[in-house]
Amino acid sequence: MIAFDNIKRSKNMKHFLSIFRRYKSLIFFGLSVLCVFLLLAACAAPSIQTPKIIAGHGHSHATNRALADIEVEKRLRQEYRRWRGTRHRLGGSSRREIDCSGFVRAVYKDVFNIDLARSTQMQVRQGQTVSYKNLRSGDLVFFRPPSYPRHVGIYLGGGEFVHASKNKGVTVSRIDQTYWGKYYWTARRILPESQHP
Repeated sequence: MIAFDNIKRSKNMKHFLSIFRRYKSLIFFGLSVLCVFLLLAACAAPSIQTPKIIAGHGHSHATNRALADIEVEKRLRQEYRRWRGTRHRLGGSSRREIDCSGFVRAVYKDVFNIDLARSTQMQVRQGQTVSYKNLRSGDLVFFRPPSYPRHVGIYLGGGEFVHASKNKGVTVSRIDQTYWGKYYWTARRILPESQHP
C-alpha cells in the first residue's frame, strides 16, 4: 500500500513537473507582472498622497479667500435688493433718492458697520489701492465719466458692481462693458482683514 502511494505520488510529481516545464515561461511572466504591479503600487502610494496633502495646505488660503468673497457678495446683493430702483439725486441720502457716494456710504454702514466719507472725492482716499485684476467683492470702484467728475460703486464679483446710476437709479452694471470699462479710474479696498481674509 505504501509502495503504491509512493508510485502515485511519483506519477503526480512527474505530471506536475511536465506541466511546470511546459508553462514555465508563462508562469514566470505572470509572477514578474504581479511583482512589478505590487512594486509600482507600493511606490506610487506615497507620491499620490503627498501632493494631496500639499495641495490642501497650498490652497487653504485661496479657498478661505474665495469663501470670504462669496459671503461678502451675498451680503451686498441682499442689501442691493433693498435699494434696487431707488432714484438718483445729487446730494440725496435716503431710500427715495440717493447719489453714488451716499449709496456706497449707506451700504458700508448697514452691511459692514464701517463709516465712510460722504463724498467720492474723500472716499477715493480711503483704504488701499487695488489693481483692476485683483478686485474682490466689497472693493470700491471709481470712474470718471464725462457727465460728472467722479462716480463710485461697490464691486460684487464676476465683473459686476452695484451703484446709484444717474439714469437707472440703484442698479447692477458690468464693469467690463464698453461704457464703464472706458471710464474706469481706480479701486480701493476698505474691508479689514477680519472681514476680508
